[in-house]
Amino acid sequence: MSESSVQEFNKEDFVISEEPYYHPVGDEVERYMAAYDVRMPVMLKGPTGCGKSRFVEYMAWKLKRPLITVACNEDMTAADLVGRFLLDVNGTRWQDGPLTVAARIGAICYLDEVVEARQDTTVVIHPLTDHRRELPLEKKGELVKAHPDFQLVISYNPGYQSLMKDLKQSTKQRFGAMSFDYPSHEVETEIVAHEAGVDADVAAKLVQIAERSRNLKGHGLDEGMSTRLLIYAGQLIAKGISPAAACQMALVEPLTDDPDMRDTLQAAVQTFFGE
Repeated sequence: MSESSVQEFNKEDFVISEEPYYHPVGDEVERYMAAYDVRMPVMLKGPTGCGKSRFVEYMAWKLKRPLITVACNEDMTAADLVGRFLLDVNGTRWQDGPLTVAARIGAICYLDEVVEARQDTTVVIHPLTDHRRELPLEKKGELVKAHPDFQLVISYNPGYQSLMKDLKQSTKQRFGAMSFDYPSHEVETEIVAHEAGVDADVAAKLVQIAERSRNLKGHGLDEGMSTRLLIYAGQLIAKGISPAAACQMALVEPLTDDPDMRDTLQAAVQTFFGE
């Protein structure tokens, strides 16, 4: 059986053409741009749904760089990242994985929730995160030298992960890190109003409900309501669903299966939106 050449990818296929909406909450844009200038690998830490992925999309657009995103999971293998040989009617051919494609074309490779991947999988990123900037394809017998524009970005939620799923220090210390949290009340209200298409009063009430839920983290809830969930609730309201029903569907039910905690959250909804 014959081995065909590596599949060619057009970097334009991965370029974000329209500006993603992102509201800076500090100097994170400037810090990231400085990190990209020196091609520092970047680790984004923060709770689920607080804007980490949108921030990466915005920075890729701002820097005019291709973006390849990988949603990590516990079944992901090293081959899923770097590539594998495939069989077809012509014999065998090598298929680059997303990390290899990004290294070849000079994209930003974003590994979302990287701790969900097995630790033996995340080890493959190490040679790309130091002075070598290279990726060994052991099965193919090739050493890929990363394109000068390539950058690796990872994210995870340190407050939610168990010790079994935490990143090794040998991995953490290869990255510069930026911590994210939910925005201030005013900024989050503006984000929800813009993204959901609701007025500021409705958005502010949704944010107040979320703030109450976040105070319950560690007291019956693993996580409080994310900005993402608030946008979902706002979008339902904008489509004519009653605020109470929208909050039940988008905020209360996804957060917990515990009947008492659902009642607590529903009480907060009723405080701001009534029945």
